[in-house]
This record gives sequence, structure tokens and C-alpha cells, in this order.
Amino acid sequence: MSIVSVEGLKRDYPQGEHTVHALRGVDLSVESGEFLALMGASGSGKTTLLNLIGGLDEPTAGEVHIEGQPLSGIKAAVRSDLRRDRIGFVFQAYNLVPVLTAVENTEMVLLLRGVSPAERRDRAMKMLAAVGLEGMEHRLPSELSGGQQQRVAVARAIAGEPALVLADEPTANLDSTTSNELIDLMSRLNREQGITFVFATHDPKVMAAARRVVMMEDGLIKEDQTK
Repeated sequence: MSIVSVEGLKRDYPQGEHTVHALRGVDLSVESGEFLALMGASGSGKTTLLNLIGGLDEPTAGEVHIEGQPLSGIKAAVRSDLRRDRIGFVFQAYNLVPVLTAVENTEMVLLLRGVSPAERRDRAMKMLAAVGLEGMEHRLPSELSGGQQQRVAVARAIAGEPALVLADEPTANLDSTTSNELIDLMSRLNREQGITFVFATHDPKVMAAARRVVMMEDGLIKEDQTK
């Protein structure tokens, strides 16, 4: 069974008197363990597709299945639980809580799941060590570099042991060296822990690292290549 199955996906947005067709009927299947990049220019539909896969938005038509579970027709609370338990998110803007330390940010998903304080602290500390932030666990985001903040975001995304991590332009705000380090980190997590990664990106470094590249243009998939 595919971890992600997208069928006939469309998403329209009203814009004044006009309608923007962000997705025009997309079919996509992602197998467990893939390291996949959605590539394309701004406006190609890649971020819209990522948001629909993650249940952050609802399609105009079509269906998304996560591990066989359809996202449409289920209660908002059930969809929220699915996101919490099975999907990790890494965003371009990090989205860390500024008043929480690195370890407290990493613990957030585990806190929402009701994991005991001792267990969630232990798991969060291990995740931060795994992303190279040992010794920085008690720093606030303002005390970390952009690359370090994005590493915290990755640790937070994987702390709950999700089946799938969705990363929207995760290297966009990083310099070249830090971008390469982050890509290497996520590639290693994919190989060693079997976590499925799907990126929305225009970064050629991500495309080079990805083992499957899906090119999007005008809301459609134009090319799908597995290396």
C-alpha cells in the first residue's frame, strides 16, 4: 500500500472576479521510504499539493489517502489526529515557538499525544542529538542560527516517529553550506530510519539528493523521474 495516494486532485482559489486553478487534476503515489522532491517554479502547484497531502487544506475535487485513510469525509478532529500521529512538518519559516527552548519545541507533538514528561524529554533529547544539536537543547530559538532552528524543526517533525515528513522549502532561508548539511541530515534519517520525505522545493541541491523528482508546471505533473 502506498503511504500517499492522490487521485484527480484539483484546487481552485477565487481571486477577485477570476479563479486560480492551483491544481488541475493531479495523480500521485508515494511509496514508504521514498525521498521525493516536488519541483517547479513559484505558482506551479507544489506547495498547494504538499498542503493537501498534509491535510492543511481541502481540495476542490479529488482525494488524498494517507496509509489508505481518505482525508475527505472525516471529522476535523480525526484529520487533526492523523496529522499529529502520522505526519511531520518542516516549514520554510521554521515555525518554532519563540518562548520555548529547543527541547521544549521538540517535545510539542509528544505533549499533544499525552506522552509522560520523562519519556517525552528523553525522546526529544535523543532527537536533538540525532540532528547534531547536543548541548544546545536549552537554548531559545533566538539563541540559535537559522540552520540550527531548522534542525530543531526537523527534530520536532521526527520526534513522534511519523510515517511521513512533508518539508516545504526547508532550505530557502539557509546559506549554501547549511543547506547541504540539512539535506544530508534528512537523507540520512531517510536511509537509517526509513522515514518518507516529500519536499516542495526549487532548490537544485534538494533535487540532486532526491531519489525521485516530480516536476510540476501550471498545476499539473509534467515529469516524474526515479533515479
